[in-house]
Amino acid sequence: MTISLDLPPELENALCTEAASLNLALPEYILRLLSTRQILNNPLKSGAELVAYWQSEGIINSRSDITDSQAYARNLRHHAETRERT
Repeated sequence: MTISLDLPPELENALCTEAASLNLALPEYILRLLSTRQILNNPLKSGAELVAYWQSEGIINSRSDITDSQAYARNLRHHAETRERT
C-alpha cells in the first residue's frame, strides 16, 4: 500500500535526521517506526515475551556464523579491554 503524507517541514527534517543517523532511507525508517508502535503500546512483560518477540523478528539465530556464543562474547570483551585508547 502506498500512502502520501504532507508532513510539516519540522517533522520531515527531524525524521530525515533520525533516518540518516541510522543509515536508513526515510520510507524505511518511517515503516520501522510504525511497525514498532505495537511494542510501545503493549510493552513486553516477561523475559519469555521478549524472547518470543526476538524470535519473531529474526534476531535470535540471526548470526549463524557464531557457533559458540560464550566464546564469541569472551573474545569481544577481551578486545574491548585491550584496545588502544586514543
